[in-house]
Amino acid sequence: MARMLPVLCLRITYAERFSRMYKKNKDFSMVGFYDFLSPALMIIEPGLVKTVLQTNFASFQQNYLKIDPKLDPLSVQNPFFTTGEKWMTGRKRLTYAFSSMRLKILLESVKLVCEEFEGFLDKKLGKAGEVELELKSLFSRYTAQVVARAGFGVDGLCFEEQESKSSFRNITKDIFKPSTRNSFLFELVLLLPFLNKIFRMSFIPKHVDRFFRGLVADLMQQRRTENVIRNDFFQLMIELERMESDKFDIEVLAAHAMSFALDGYETSSSVLSFVGFQLAAHPEGQGKLREEVTSVLSRYDGVLTYEALKEMTYMDQVINESQRLTSMAQVMLKICTTKCELKGSDGLVCFVEPGTIIMIPVQALHEDPQFWENPEVFDPERFSSDWKQNIERFAFLPFGEGPRICVGMRMALLQMKGCLAALLRKYSLELSPRTQVPLKLLSGMFLPTAEGGLRVFIRPFNNCT
Repeated sequence: MARMLPVLCLRITYAERFSRMYKKNKDFSMVGFYDFLSPALMIIEPGLVKTVLQTNFASFQQNYLKIDPKLDPLSVQNPFFTTGEKWMTGRKRLTYAFSSMRLKILLESVKLVCEEFEGFLDKKLGKAGEVELELKSLFSRYTAQVVARAGFGVDGLCFEEQESKSSFRNITKDIFKPSTRNSFLFELVLLLPFLNKIFRMSFIPKHVDRFFRGLVADLMQQRRTENVIRNDFFQLMIELERMESDKFDIEVLAAHAMSFALDGYETSSSVLSFVGFQLAAHPEGQGKLREEVTSVLSRYDGVLTYEALKEMTYMDQVINESQRLTSMAQVMLKICTTKCELKGSDGLVCFVEPGTIIMIPVQALHEDPQFWENPEVFDPERFSSDWKQNIERFAFLPFGEGPRICVGMRMALLQMKGCLAALLRKYSLELSPRTQVPLKLLSGMFLPTAEGGLRVFIRPFNNCT
C-alpha cells in the first residue's frame, strides 16, 4: 500500500511508479509484488513479454481493466474489454472494417477533413502570419471530425470557431480531459476497483451514452428513409449486422459507434500532439519530413492517395520514435486465466496462478538503454530500414502485440499520416516558450497528458525565415 501511495496522492504517474520498480530489478527476468492485496508479476525481459502476449496468449488473453455492464452497457462491448467468442467476433468485424480495401474508401473522408483542417488553419493565421495553438486541442478537432466524416458520414462541426455543445469533440472530450472526476475515476478503475462497488461511477458519462444511442437511432431512420448506401464505418457495421442476424441490435450498433469514436478520436489526437511537439522541438527532423511529403506528393499530382501515404516511410519513423518516447499505453495489464509456467532466461521460474495480474512496463522498456542507444534522444533514424532489424521487437509496443494488437492501428496511422502531410506541406511548427521542457506528464490520467499543454507557433512555410 505504501508503495502505491504516491500514485494515489497523484504525486507521480502510474507508469513512473513501475518504471522505478523496473530499473531496480533489471538483473531479473521478472519480479513479483502485491497490487494492494492482489498478487502481481512484472515481466521485465522481452522474451517473457512475447510469451505473455503471443506464445502463451491463451493463458493471458484477458485484459485487467473491467467494466460493469450495468454501469457501462456500451463500453463493455468495446473489443478491449471483451473476451472469448464475443471478442473473436468483434475482432473479425473490425479486421474486415480496416482492411486495405476499406481504408482506401475511408481515405476519401479523411482527405475531405484534411482540406477542412487546412481551411481552419488558414483562417486562424489570417493576415498575422503566425498563430500560437495548443496541439492537443488542435489535433482533437481533426480526429473528431475524421470520426464524424469517416465513421458516420456527418459533419462533426469540429472546425467552427465557436464549437457548439453538440460537436463531436465537445461530446467526447469529457471522457479523458483532466478533471477531478476523471482523476478519481482513474483511481477507482485502475488502482481501487473494489471501491467502485460503493461509488458505482461509470467510465462513460451518461450524456455521452445518450448521444451515441441517439446518433445511431437517427442514422438508422435517415438511411431507411433515404435508402442511401454510404461508404462509412457505420454503414459497414449495419451490413455486417444484417449478415449475422435477423434483426438489428441498436445497442450493439451504438457500442460499435462509440468504440470507433473514442478509439479514433482520443488516442490518435494524443499521438499527433506528441509528434507535433517533437517536430517543433527538432527543426531538422521537421525539415526532412517536409521534404519527403513534398517529394512524394509531387509524384501524385499533389493528391493524398493511399499509395502516397504508404511511401512516406520517414513519417512512419517519426511517428514510431515519438511513440517510443511517449507511449499511449505506458503500462499493459493482463490477468492470468489458466495456470501456467513462466521461465526467464536467468533461470527464474514462476508458476502463475489464475487471477494473477501480469504487468508489462511498456514505457520502461521503451526507455531502457539495453535496447535503445541514447534512449532519451529523439532519433527517427533508429527506425530506418538499415537499423530497425536491430530493434528488439517485444521491447517496442506502441500498439501492443500478439492477437490483441490494436485492431484499429492501420486506420489510426492512415488518419495521422494524412494530417501530418496536410500540415507540413503548407505550414511550419516552432516550439512556444510556454511549453514546459522537459515534458512533465500529469498523474491520474488514462492517457499521457503534458502538464501545461503542448503549445507551438504555426506559420505558413513559405514565410519562414
